[in-house]
Amino acid sequence: MQEVRFSPNTAMAVVVANMIGTGVFTSLGFQLLDIQSGFVLMMLWAVGGLTALCGALSYAELGAALPRSGGEYNFLSEIYHPAAGYVSGWVSATIGFAAPTALAAITFGTYLASVFPSLSPTWLACGLVLALTAVHASSRRNSGGVQRAFTVLKVLLILGFCVLAWVLVGEPQDVRFLPAAGDGGLLASGAFAVALIYVNYAYTGWNAATYLTSELDDPQRNLSRVLIVGTLVVMGLYLLLNFTFLHVAPMDAMAGRIEIGYVAATHAFGGAGASIMGVILAALLISTVSAMVLAGPRVLQVMGQDFRAFRLLARTNRHGVPDLAVALQSGLALTFILTASFESILVFAGFTLGLNTFFSVLGVFVLRWRRPDLPRPYRAAAYPLPPLIFLGFTGWTLTYILLERPQEGLLGLGIVATGALFYWLTVKAGGVRRNPG
Repeated sequence: MQEVRFSPNTAMAVVVANMIGTGVFTSLGFQLLDIQSGFVLMMLWAVGGLTALCGALSYAELGAALPRSGGEYNFLSEIYHPAAGYVSGWVSATIGFAAPTALAAITFGTYLASVFPSLSPTWLACGLVLALTAVHASSRRNSGGVQRAFTVLKVLLILGFCVLAWVLVGEPQDVRFLPAAGDGGLLASGAFAVALIYVNYAYTGWNAATYLTSELDDPQRNLSRVLIVGTLVVMGLYLLLNFTFLHVAPMDAMAGRIEIGYVAATHAFGGAGASIMGVILAALLISTVSAMVLAGPRVLQVMGQDFRAFRLLARTNRHGVPDLAVALQSGLALTFILTASFESILVFAGFTLGLNTFFSVLGVFVLRWRRPDLPRPYRAAAYPLPPLIFLGFTGWTLTYILLERPQEGLLGLGIVATGALFYWLTVKAGGVRRNPG
């Protein structure tokens, strides 16, 4: 029987769904605590989009040159050392996918519970993770079909929400979206850098297709298009959504709130309409949780191929799906849902993932220097600007997290250090069985 591979459309659906999730429907509330300028808030999302696009251009080159599943695990192992890849895989396994899956599922539960108060957000979140685990542990055909369907639904619902909100809002907010006095100072402030944490987290997922490289149809030709087009689509939708939120709802009503979409819908449509939108916004997050449950276990799978201690994670079912790795990641996500608070997960995960992508993008320079003759079917456009821009903004954000939120930053560094310790123990105990095929 001919092997079923993921099509470029499925991979693009994974990128779009991975990105459009918890962040864009929750982070504006945290940003409004320190920034009340429409222009600066929109610049946040534009800068975040530019950073993500530069990251996507860089990863497109890395993915074409090093075409194996695993994302940063594969890149860092090949560019630096297997230890660096191991630490990256450790981060992806413990934080990179499990934590964002938990955040998206919690937001799903929060939106539904705001409409149906008798329901428990926690148990709704757990139920969603368990249902999607069953789908993605079955076959690629089931995974791809569910992912494409819910991602198309997500994009259509976002566009419909924005259009209806503009048409039906009774009294649009008086928000200035052009530069005003004081905006320049805000753009260079620590508040902007801290707010960028949430925005960068919202754009997390632009690299999702690199976790599926080995299972993608003709990856060396298709991966760059998947990453770049997917990121541009999401950037446009993010700017549209945040413009809509600020256009229809007062800033004070959204400041500090998680369920931003529900608050905006209340002001645009009234109570009854907001209840309907609460259900719709919850439905949007199904594809986000789905994409993470689909992509994340591939990191565990390739770690299982390379390290004897994790060889069970490389096991696949008769359809080639790493079902045990899928179950393990979902178990970690359920643990986060049941034990941790929303904001601490968000900042902690944002910092740790930022470290992961920072060193991967830096690897574009390292790989060109160390292996100049390596075939590169795709080269980053306008090189070296994309990796330099990404490294600049990401490094700025990471520095401010350490300064402004040291507890979460140090916890992230602790996860990295723990990964390095476990690499040493793994090599000592089971050795390495490199199998990049």
